[in-house]
Amino acid sequence: MAINIILLGPPGAGKGTQARRLIENRGLVQLSTGDMLREARSSGTEMGKRVAEVMDRGELVTDEIVIGLIREKLAQGGKGFIFDGFPRTLPQADALGELLKASGMTLDAAIELKVDDEALVARIVKRAEESKAAGEPVRRDDTPEVFADRLREYYKKTAPLLGYYYAKGDLKQVDGMAAMDVVGGQIAAILDKLAVEA
Repeated sequence: MAINIILLGPPGAGKGTQARRLIENRGLVQLSTGDMLREARSSGTEMGKRVAEVMDRGELVTDEIVIGLIREKLAQGGKGFIFDGFPRTLPQADALGELLKASGMTLDAAIELKVDDEALVARIVKRAEESKAAGEPVRRDDTPEVFADRLREYYKKTAPLLGYYYAKGDLKQVDGMAAMDVVGGQIAAILDKLAVEA
C-alpha cells in the first residue's frame, strides 16, 4: 500500500531531516521540486531542455512544468511519495490533487511540523553560532534577518494550504519543536494509522 504525504512547515522546521528518515525507514520517494528541477536540467530530455531554458532566462519554472516532472516520477511507481516544496499555493494544491487522481493515487496526509516562530529563529541563530565556533561557513539563510524574511514568505504563501488540507480532513499536525526522534515517532504513528485504515 503506497502512502503519499506532503510535509508542511516553515524553513528550519526539520522537514528535510524527517523526509530522509522516511526514505531510509519506509522506502518512500522524496519529490523535492528543487532536486527534480536540477535533475531535469541536466537530463537532456525534452522536459529538461524546457527547464534549462526557463532557468537560464532567470525566470521561475511554471506550475505546468513542475507538474510534468512530478507526473514522470509518479509513473515510476514506488512505496509512496513525500512531496517537499510542492504544493506551495492553492492552485498547485488543486493541480497535485488532479494529478494524483489521474494517476490512480490519493494524498493520504498533509503533515504540518508545527513550530514556535521565536524558538525557531533562536534555533537557527544557535545553528549559525555553532557553525562559526566550529570554523564552518554560516549558511546565508541562517542569518536572523534573511531567516525572518523566509519565514514571512512561507506564511504568506503557504499558510492557506493548512486551511485547504484541514477542510479536506487531510491535515495532521506534529510538534516540530520536539526532539528529532520524537518528531519522527509522531510522523511514524500517523503513517501506521493510515496504513491500518487503508
